Amino acid sequence: MSVRQKKLELIEAMNRARALEPSSFVPNKLLDTLIEKMHLKNDAELCRVLEVQPPIISKIRHRKLAVGATILLRMHEKSELSIRELKDLSTASMH
Repeated sequence: MSVRQKKLELIEAMNRARALEPSSFVPNKLLDTLIEKMHLKNDAELCRVLEVQPPIISKIRHRKLAVGATILLRMHEKSELSIRELKDLSTASMH
């Protein structure tokens, strides 16, 4: 099998894995609510407040990285929203 074929198979496998992810994960609503609640202008300011590198927020927004326990706790501490509220925002329906 050629390198190209292996790469295509790997990409196909990753796409299948993404399709199996819960579709209820809605990171944009969570991030937008945090920006609004904390009176921030954009993701860059959110990064500074949460003390994370911009690629982290970008990956969360583009559904390439889940909201882990550490960043969820930091969001809770900085926004004063409960963990339950934050989790509900990240799994709210798109409707």
